Amino acid sequence: MKALTRRATKNGFTLLECMVAMAVLSLGILSLVSVFTQGLKNSAQAQIQFIAQQKAREAMETIFTARNTQILTWGQIKNVSQGGVFTDGPQSLCDPGPDGLYGTADDNCAIVASIIVGPGPDKIFGTSDDQAIPLNPWMKRTITITPDPNIANLNRITVTITWTYEGQAGSFSVNSFISNYS
Repeated sequence: MKALTRRATKNGFTLLECMVAMAVLSLGILSLVSVFTQGLKNSAQAQIQFIAQQKAREAMETIFTARNTQILTWGQIKNVSQGGVFTDGPQSLCDPGPDGLYGTADDNCAIVASIIVGPGPDKIFGTSDDQAIPLNPWMKRTITITPDPNIANLNRITVTITWTYEGQAGSFSVNSFISNYS
């Protein structure tokens, strides 16, 4: 019988195979980095949108409270252009002033609206060293009050918050109806 001779083959990767594998892995990693970056941007925008949502609802709530507590008469719950007290057009987010209503002529813009994002060095919320982010000038509020054409004593209120933050623009609106009757 004849002995079989085997030729020894070397197993391994060629340089070309290694380069192709590295290219495929690099594309995968870059794709993951891109997805992660977009997720961070979306997270930041979601926080801004949440703040805008709360500021719009806060303004809407003060209008209903003013009607219910009779701080304002029904004739005053209009925009200034219609003979009411609410300013027309986009306004800075300021302290509501003595009347407690956002978007009126007596708003105190010396006190800038801000949000507390964390405690200060003393690690206690509610103290003077808390970390705050001012909402002016990048966030504006527009209160629009229009009478319903079909129903007397019914107004439509739209509170819109617009912002431009770090190159990203957005807006959030809250709509409601308010009647003469509380």
